[in-house]
Amino acid sequence: MTTTAELLKGAAELFPDEVVTQAHVRHFDLPLGAGRFALITLDNGLDHTKPTTFGPQSLANLNVAIDQVEKEAADGDIVGVGITGKPFIFAVGADLKGVELLKKHEDALAIGKGGHDVFKRLSALAVPTFAYYNGAAMGGGVEVGLHCSYRTVSKALPAFSLPEVFLGLVPGWGGCVLLPNLIGADRAVSVIIENSLNQNKQLKGQQVYDLGIADAIFEGADFLEQSLLWTASVLKGDVEVVRPELDRGDAWDQAVARGKAIADGKVHGAAPAAYRALDIIAKAKNGDLRQGFDAEDQALADLIMGGELRSGIYSFNLVQKRAKRPAGAPDKNLARPVTKVGVVGAGLMASQLALLFARRLEVPVVLTDIDQERIDKGVKYVHDEIDKLLLKGRVNQDKANRLKGLVSGVLDKADGFADADFVIEAVFEEMSVKQQVFAEVEAVAPAHAILATNTSSLSVSEMASKLKHPERVVGFHFFNPVAILPLLEIVRGEKTDDASLATAFSVAKSLKKTAVLCKDAPAFVVNRILTRFMGEIQNVIDEGTPVATAEKAIEPLGLPMSPLVLLELVGPAIGLHVSETLNRAFPERFTVSPNLKAVVDAGKRGFYVYDSGAPQLDPEVAALLQQGDTVLTEQQVRDRVLDAVAQEIGLMLDEGVVAEAQDIDLCLITGAGWPFHLGGITPYLDREGVSERVNGKKFLAPGVASVPA
Repeated sequence: MTTTAELLKGAAELFPDEVVTQAHVRHFDLPLGAGRFALITLDNGLDHTKPTTFGPQSLANLNVAIDQVEKEAADGDIVGVGITGKPFIFAVGADLKGVELLKKHEDALAIGKGGHDVFKRLSALAVPTFAYYNGAAMGGGVEVGLHCSYRTVSKALPAFSLPEVFLGLVPGWGGCVLLPNLIGADRAVSVIIENSLNQNKQLKGQQVYDLGIADAIFEGADFLEQSLLWTASVLKGDVEVVRPELDRGDAWDQAVARGKAIADGKVHGAAPAAYRALDIIAKAKNGDLRQGFDAEDQALADLIMGGELRSGIYSFNLVQKRAKRPAGAPDKNLARPVTKVGVVGAGLMASQLALLFARRLEVPVVLTDIDQERIDKGVKYVHDEIDKLLLKGRVNQDKANRLKGLVSGVLDKADGFADADFVIEAVFEEMSVKQQVFAEVEAVAPAHAILATNTSSLSVSEMASKLKHPERVVGFHFFNPVAILPLLEIVRGEKTDDASLATAFSVAKSLKKTAVLCKDAPAFVVNRILTRFMGEIQNVIDEGTPVATAEKAIEPLGLPMSPLVLLELVGPAIGLHVSETLNRAFPERFTVSPNLKAVVDAGKRGFYVYDSGAPQLDPEVAALLQQGDTVLTEQQVRDRVLDAVAQEIGLMLDEGVVAEAQDIDLCLITGAGWPFHLGGITPYLDREGVSERVNGKKFLAPGVASVPA
């Protein structure tokens, strides 16, 4: 039979570039005369910006450390064993770079089994074991602690989670089995399913303690000292840890059912990870750990060899790595400093921008508009939002006062913009209006000032064409709500120079936005794809397919909301305007729906009413709809919509709208909330065979968001 050491040695050979974590063992006498103690510290030798992970060699190192303390415990040389991490980091789980390289089911199974075999030795030692969660703990980092007898947590701990379902995996080193058996199924479902599917929500130290995951909580400053003092008290019998009795009856089944409802609401059955995790939680009800661990191993191996995880890792790499090094961005040393910002317009979008610039850049921000009343309203909006941040404790009184002092409004652009380095317009989406605004700004702003447009679909080059210095105009397209969606499409006009573009990227970085460079093509990236997507939905409705069928057809994509609910969020009038813009540019592919026009003309804000709490087709909208008699099935609708999207993305890449398919996916994930588990859209189109059916080839090379060949 293969030993754990042999299993991990084989896995390590598949992953030569692992950043290896050491497991250092040191010994000391506990306070209160409690006895000799062994402490294992997990440390990869790098600072806190490179968190500690568990690849195969790292697991092997921990295994060797456990060999040592196991013998010491058996010989009576120690009274207990603790495990902790380097400063600010406990451990953040399996090394995903290694998971990406796996090509065979048996290799994937070895990873699951290897983790289990090492971690479960902690619970089998002849002495009690203690995990001290001193810093960030995720995935396998959380799980190694669950195998211990007791746990303490630092009040300063910033992030604690089991994020596997978010990525397309299950917590596979004990999480699905041990957590519900520690804190009950309902709380475990919240951590494993709900938090994961809620954009990978993290827990803080206090929450970890309140949930019952940790038995004690201490301040960050002397966390280890206090934990060791508490450990001594536990070992001497002065402190007794009492855990509540778990409800293994109906409450357990209800918790699993709640998890399924959450998963259905988020991914609509389109992604397997959440459901596999729930199956294991359901089976863990009987407390049979071995059976549960075997189920985790199988689920882990199956999911590692499936498309969802590969897409999840691909998404993770896009957001964590590609987003930090935007393709095509000029040399950052060309960027000019920005010490004052001007905003043309004082409506909701302009006010949101003013708030963001003030908070992130902490420089003066001046709003202008056509009358004082609008300006006052815009400035008041920003001040009110800062007051809300103060109430929530996100800023202190001093910071709030300072931020409010940075935001002002003036009627005369010459007064406001004479010393501005960056001026952005957020006025009505009409070319002549925007050209006039830029002409007025150019007349009063300094020669070096960047002129940025928040247009969602109009040509940046045409907007700049009547200026003396079109080289300083750049597209700077935010997504609504500005504070939440990370994407910023930065658009290079025909004449935009490198210094202006570099400054735009530098500002984007200061704003903490994910910037993607786009060519000046109609509607850029997100709106072009969404308009083609929505346009095809509208087409099948106009031709005769019932609204409900058209909406349901898209559910397997697991999008955050249905197409017509999205239209309501965007606003039917804006949707119509963008479709008209694209229809002028590409009349053969982009239609203008007469039914959508009728809805807008009637002043309706969407297709649905919510009188019953759930969306139902508005009878007034239903009366407006003029439909043909071609009724498609859900599958036919889905095929048509996906074919249209695949065709459009293929054309956009041919036109060089962005550098690569990866940028399309990064835009959809960060600007339109498309699911991580899809990898945006192109991995899904590749996996479903749509790319080859439409374009004759896949968007991505084998192994990029799929199992390597």
